[in-house]
Amino acid sequence: MTKTFVHYFLHLVFPVFIALIFYKKNWKKAYLIMLATMLVDADHLLATPIFDENRASIGFHPLHSYYAIVIYFLGAIFLKGNYRIIAIGLLFHMFTDFQDYYFWRLF
Repeated sequence: MTKTFVHYFLHLVFPVFIALIFYKKNWKKAYLIMLATMLVDADHLLATPIFDENRASIGFHPLHSYYAIVIYFLGAIFLKGNYRIIAIGLLFHMFTDFQDYYFWRLF
């Protein structure tokens, strides 16, 4: 239950804090853009089963691949405006999925 709470907190609530810290004037817009990056999970529809608790999303799904993460990272560094917000949202999404699988394995 704690794992589920942390997962959804990081996906849905924590981006508010990112938006408030880095995009004070347009935090609502930044937050909504970061929420929209959740659409990256559409690549889960290509897998069978769609969700497997014992499978790491990172490195398995196409938009969660290490190549994609490098592109998101470069976008967060070099892009500007809304594109940078998208890249940051995607990176944070990858972090959330990473911790969801690897961190909780320790407990």
